[in-house]
Amino acid sequence: MSEARTAGDLVPTGTETALSRPAPAEADTTLVVVTGLSGGGRSTVARALENVGFYVVDNLPQALMLDMAELAFKAGGAARRTAMVLDVRSRAFSTDLAGAIRELRERGFQPRVVFVDADDEVLIRRFESVRRSHPLQGDGRLADGIAVERALLEEARDQADVIIDTSHLNVNQLRRRVEELFGGEDARRLRITVLSFGFKYGLPPDADFVMDARFLPNPYWVPELREHTGREEPVSAYVLGQEGADAFVAGYADLVNATTAGFEREGKRYLTVAVGCTGGKHRSVAIAEELAARLRQSGIAANAQHRDLGRE
Repeated sequence: MSEARTAGDLVPTGTETALSRPAPAEADTTLVVVTGLSGGGRSTVARALENVGFYVVDNLPQALMLDMAELAFKAGGAARRTAMVLDVRSRAFSTDLAGAIRELRERGFQPRVVFVDADDEVLIRRFESVRRSHPLQGDGRLADGIAVERALLEEARDQADVIIDTSHLNVNQLRRRVEELFGGEDARRLRITVLSFGFKYGLPPDADFVMDARFLPNPYWVPELREHTGREEPVSAYVLGQEGADAFVAGYADLVNATTAGFEREGKRYLTVAVGCTGGKHRSVAIAEELAARLRQSGIAANAQHRDLGRE
């Protein structure tokens, strides 16, 4: 069973320096570094990682990341799956997250960096709903604090293995996303999220591929299908039975299959294939479910998620 700790709970052992210790093998330790914008959902990500067996260390100063990684390696057992959560308080000790991650890699670790993001408007609403000020706003506005933090974290976002945009995710959806990414299967295998969305709500900012299903007839204009979703058989059968639908799905399945090995060689572990229609209820949902199923049949770890389902 995993156990959360704060940085204050870490007790140095012995006088051995980092440079004198043998470099651990990558296969021996799984490290996840969680960072991102305040209000983006880091705490929810931390709890979800605990749910899948990670030892979670919250508010860890960046200067202690290597020490924590080597403590985890030495401890073995459950600590071999360790997550380090860094927030704005961590930067009181150091702002060089890129350097800290580089040092981990030089010592033989392969940390997976998760960046939690959200739209400015969403972050402002979240802070206002709990009547909290942003830790970096000082005497300015909430928007000022968010802008400062976004600038500070720009390099960390560029380095991230996976970016989770939580603008349209509730707590349960975010938890499920993390559990799907890090639970059960080999954490080094490429995982693909096929994400349905509605164009009228905006493009998913974390999409690697974007598919447009609006060329297909819209079930919204079929009275008996309007209130149903693409996850239900009548709508799915209608969408997938349209001329060009099967070729569309098959073509993208072939594209993803053709690029998977290359992405894995380049060290990419998480891929988001976004499928859009007008409102994210019918066509994109049916296509996303079918594409994810076909990818799984090819031996690829894929799951379907639906960003805008239920928003109408």
